[in-house]
Amino acid sequence: MIEDLVKQIETRFAELGEQMTDAEVISDRERYAEVGRAYSQLEPAAKLAAQWREAQSTADGAEELLAEEGEDAEMREELAAARERIEQIEEEIRLAMVERDPNDEKSVIVEIQGGAGGDEAGLWAGDLYRMLSKYAERRGWQPEAMEVGDGKYTFAVKGDGAYSVFKFEGGTHRVQRVPATESQGRIHTSTATVAVLPEAEDVDIQLDPNDLQIDVYRSSGPGGQSVNTTDSAVRITHKPTGIVVSMQDEKSQLQNREKAFRVLRARLYERALAEQQAELAADRRSQVGTGDRAEKIRTYNYGERRVTDHRIKLTVHNLDDVLEGQLDELTGALQADEKRRRLQAQATA
Repeated sequence: MIEDLVKQIETRFAELGEQMTDAEVISDRERYAEVGRAYSQLEPAAKLAAQWREAQSTADGAEELLAEEGEDAEMREELAAARERIEQIEEEIRLAMVERDPNDEKSVIVEIQGGAGGDEAGLWAGDLYRMLSKYAERRGWQPEAMEVGDGKYTFAVKGDGAYSVFKFEGGTHRVQRVPATESQGRIHTSTATVAVLPEAEDVDIQLDPNDLQIDVYRSSGPGGQSVNTTDSAVRITHKPTGIVVSMQDEKSQLQNREKAFRVLRARLYERALAEQQAELAADRRSQVGTGDRAEKIRTYNYGERRVTDHRIKLTVHNLDDVLEGQLDELTGALQADEKRRRLQAQATA
């Protein structure tokens, strides 16, 4: 069975490689980009397939020599090592070929809101905004602020694969620390919620103008000279769902309108995904963004300089690095866990 899978990987990877050099494909920008993404996604599995072939060849050679020349301790050890390596690679190949989340390649819109803890919760929301913005920059993506301030932060992260890593940040983030305003040195526990929405394109969500109520009004926050002098702020209400999106950070009504529509599409898209997820079996309803945000996903303890991700029971003792956007260790562990769960779901489906 694994050999059939290896052959499929090799054949498909070779086909994609040929298409990457096909003049007809190269001339079609959209198709070339699609082939390039597919090639990049399959490349790790193709490398594992080559390693499997090499380990299998080593094992076959050792077996032949043992059959021809009789028992040899060194050769027997080489055979055992090759078989162990084959078993390891086979598991890695299965994980590499797990069905991907179809939204993984999308850009994202992130919404952060202070939760329990009063003013401290609002400050914590700001810290999370800085942490995730730095994480985006470290991954080579540019965060785009959409609404910032008063304990609420909305920003976009554009780039292929943004959702594949940011989706793990969706949920309730808990902090345990001594607030700057605490004179007695008592540790407070505060929370902030993070919503991560795959950014929807026009083709994903069709908006009926009859379903929308669009209001304009004067901004009440930062925005330069136009604040309180022009009706630049925009509020869009989607009447069928009751979803309301307001934007006022830009000086231009047109810019605020455009940003509000982006957030509205993302929220409606996520709502549709949640409805689809709700129809699936319980063991496949575990992805971030399905209404389980009330669950605490991570704790940041300043006194012990540790971060604990409760979903995978992983604790790291590099709080300062994490707050500077170095989330790769946590993300890697969460991605591996997601692959194992998806593999298990596919096996039992």
